[in-house]
Amino acid sequence: MSQSLRPYLQCVRSTLTAALCLSDFASQTSERHNVPEVEARTSPEVVLTPMTVARNENERVLIEPSVNSVRVSIRIKQADEIENILPIKGYDISFLITNFHTEEMLKHKLVDFIIQFMEEVDKEISEMKLFLNARARFVAESFLTPFD
Repeated sequence: MSQSLRPYLQCVRSTLTAALCLSDFASQTSERHNVPEVEARTSPEVVLTPMTVARNENERVLIEPSVNSVRVSIRIKQADEIENILPIKGYDISFLITNFHTEEMLKHKLVDFIIQFMEEVDKEISEMKLFLNARARFVAESFLTPFD
């Protein structure tokens, strides 16, 4: 992991750890149902203030907590159109974590998974850019050798 990425991921880790304090909360509109309030938005009093952790304008994480679920949306660095992965405006991927996930799985393991995912994506994108630049250099040299 690069040294410039470490503080960003530490901030995401601590924010996610705090946001994943979820509890079993039945829906206030439909009896005997437990729906992710961050998705349903039926009761504004149970949806908490969204938090954004940004490394720069192109890399950020939106954490939308509620009483029984958390949506984590990640925007991945994209230097050019080649890296445009998904056409969703603002963010590239979202994870929905409900209270059932935190009851069945260890909270720190969920946070570790998201942090590891972000590290791996950052590493893969850097490797792809290096490979693409090396390939472009090779093609340019091959194309220009007859003109020497």
